[in-house]
Amino acid sequence: MNPGTRIRPAVAADARRIGEIYDEGIGEGDSTFATGPHPPHERETWLATRGDRAPVFCAQGGDRVLGWSALAPFSRRPWFDGVAEYTVYIARDARGTGLGRAMLAHLIGAAPGHGYWKLVGMILPENAPGLALAAGAGFRVVGTYHDHGRIAGRWRDVTVVERHVEAPPR
Repeated sequence: MNPGTRIRPAVAADARRIGEIYDEGIGEGDSTFATGPHPPHERETWLATRGDRAPVFCAQGGDRVLGWSALAPFSRRPWFDGVAEYTVYIARDARGTGLGRAMLAHLIGAAPGHGYWKLVGMILPENAPGLALAAGAGFRVVGTYHDHGRIAGRWRDVTVVERHVEAPPR
């Protein structure tokens, strides 16, 4: 991560740029099952309705958002209350700078403050950078969901990773 880059909570004014970065990932075909592009108002609504248990963070370099990350409850079921799914997206021209590592480390550090003791990720197996990012941050592969969703009419698998960020409550 470049020295002038900082990670901060996302604000409403970031929604458009978050959407642009997300749409880059959609266009590459190996980051998400979502299709796009998405109109800006969708990201504005998404960001405005997140709540404290689903924080979004932005990496800002100068006056530009270079990436974003988020936590979201893994499930609405109460027995999974301490488990969050994480998301990290980095702008194409900011990749390879260590920004993804910094953003995932930030999520790991922030998770307990939002009531989470474990993080999980759902990564398409073709997303080698996403799998490497998770492994480098101490996540372990726990399985594969086969034929889990479609992208462009083709069934795709999902690799599931997890990491405890603190001990589960006893």
